[in-house]
Amino acid sequence: MESGVKGYKVSEKLRGHRAKSMEFVDGLMIPSRDPVNYYVDTVGYHVLLPQGVLSLKVKIMLPWDLSGKTGPKKPLPHVSFVESKDEILPTTPMAEQKGGKPEPPAIPQPVTTA
Repeated sequence: MESGVKGYKVSEKLRGHRAKSMEFVDGLMIPSRDPVNYYVDTVGYHVLLPQGVLSLKVKIMLPWDLSGKTGPKKPLPHVSFVESKDEILPTTPMAEQKGGKPEPPAIPQPVTTA
């Protein structure tokens, strides 16, 4: 995490008589879809030990980089960048009256027929 990555996942598995599996995860890791192809670097390695085969798998998620040197240029699909709009200030001040009692509704007058 100190090197600027957004997240990592380290998983290991010991195969043999007493098989164990461990997994360590930190930060943000995208597990599926197209961004995995250009945001996540994966490496796997197998070590032969007297107890059995130790399998290591490391996944590192790279940060977005506009220049493309330390990460992919393409931003994540669910993140959109919007330019801020210039705020137009009113030229004349406007006043609003609040807090007054509302006027009672008009009472209809009875109609007399002759």
